Amino acid sequence: MNIRRGRNRSIRIALTASAAALSLGVLSACGGAESGGSADGKLAVTASFYPLEFLAEQIGGDHVDVTTLTGPGVEPHDLDITPRQTGRMSEADVLLYLRGLQPAVDKAVDQAGVQNTVDAADLTTLEAHGSSSGDGHDHGEEEGHDHAEEEGDGHDHGDSGLDPHVWLDPVKYAELADGVGEVLQKADPEHAADYRKNAEALTGKLKKLDQNYRDGLKNTDTRTFITTHAAFGYLAERYGLDQESIAGVDPESEPSPARMKELQKIAAEEKVTTVFFETLASDRTAKVLAEDTGLRTGVLDPLEGITDKSQGDDYLEVMEANLAALQKALGAK
Repeated sequence: MNIRRGRNRSIRIALTASAAALSLGVLSACGGAESGGSADGKLAVTASFYPLEFLAEQIGGDHVDVTTLTGPGVEPHDLDITPRQTGRMSEADVLLYLRGLQPAVDKAVDQAGVQNTVDAADLTTLEAHGSSSGDGHDHGEEEGHDHAEEEGDGHDHGDSGLDPHVWLDPVKYAELADGVGEVLQKADPEHAADYRKNAEALTGKLKKLDQNYRDGLKNTDTRTFITTHAAFGYLAERYGLDQESIAGVDPESEPSPARMKELQKIAAEEKVTTVFFETLASDRTAKVLAEDTGLRTGVLDPLEGITDKSQGDDYLEVMEANLAALQKALGAK
């Protein structure tokens, strides 16, 4: 069952501490930067992984010091936090994370009992896409599909099979941007006008990105694409595509022989040309499937981190590169 929640509820949860000070635990992880209260008077923001780091930097601008728990090249799903690191939590002003994506971060946050954390899953709605067993069907709706109203108010998306990859839908990512902007404004009222302006500028860029995807994928030879893991369910739903994944939402799950055989059949029936792999996970199964079916391989980046192998320097550039890769694979006209 899908669990949906609205942005208003999330802001109430994120800002329940006293107005005097926001005390947050800052997690220190292998590969991530050390962080604490900013020594230069800036708002100290800790983000669990790249998409939230990008939001904080873009919206916070010169008024924030942003650190991330997941260093470049580290697969976020695999991030490990030791008890000692959890115990070294220190003060920060804002902590951004996404429950359900990184179990180690979820556990550390829960154990620490810190207040005023911002769960990005509360700033939008989560849905179920694909499965962890590897039979990752995700048939998109018609182009321009609008998401339904909230159907529930629970908070167990980490264990419910809901897809955490909301940032790959520019529309939903803009909802996260709005929420982060409001949180920063409340945490640092002195610079609220700047945060509001920066958030509006970013959502404007995301609106343009959304239009580029709508225009660029409007007319294609096929609507089906194959990826290593089911990270692109929200993107597929938004633009009327069919995602077929080798693995499920977990990039490390192994596909069954039956699933590989099924994908070979789908590739033939749906005129699939390319099997996509990603930069932070193994490309082994993608290459095996491509060899068995005579298909090409290509990169479709789930944007869980930026490295020197990324097809761009930031979220917007990599998303444009993803669009170009999809257009080529799907036979866009």
